Amino acid sequence: MELKTKINATEGKQEIVITREFELPLELLFKAYVEPEIVEQWMGTKVLKLENKKHGSWQFETLDPKGNKHGFNGVIHEFIPNEKITRTFEMESAPFGPQLEFLEFEKLSDDTSKLTMHVVYRSLAIRDQILQLPFAQGINMAHNRLQEIVNKLK
Repeated sequence: MELKTKINATEGKQEIVITREFELPLELLFKAYVEPEIVEQWMGTKVLKLENKKHGSWQFETLDPKGNKHGFNGVIHEFIPNEKITRTFEMESAPFGPQLEFLEFEKLSDDTSKLTMHVVYRSLAIRDQILQLPFAQGINMAHNRLQEIVNKLK
């Protein structure tokens, strides 16, 4: 089965580009990234902090099947409603360090929209390590949940 969320990893570059078209109006897609209650549902995580503004920060926490806590955090560098979010992303328990994410939200029609995530890693080696994880399947599953959950808000 083909994944709806596409990941483009150009050889020799320390970045990836993730794209996904949603059957959601632009405003609802953006809301799914900025409303803590919605983020918790589709990401399966607890939102400890989500300051949607320039120089804001965010912090999420999730539990693995054994009950161990895993934290994620970052800083929001740019926040333009229904257009873009530029932020850092760091998994607290991973040795990778932070990555830089440029999220762009695009209206395709009144009922469809597109998310483009440009993710930059500190090194090509780290990017390649990330791609060895079940990363593509995980983000596709999360985006599928986002579509299902936000559909109910229409």
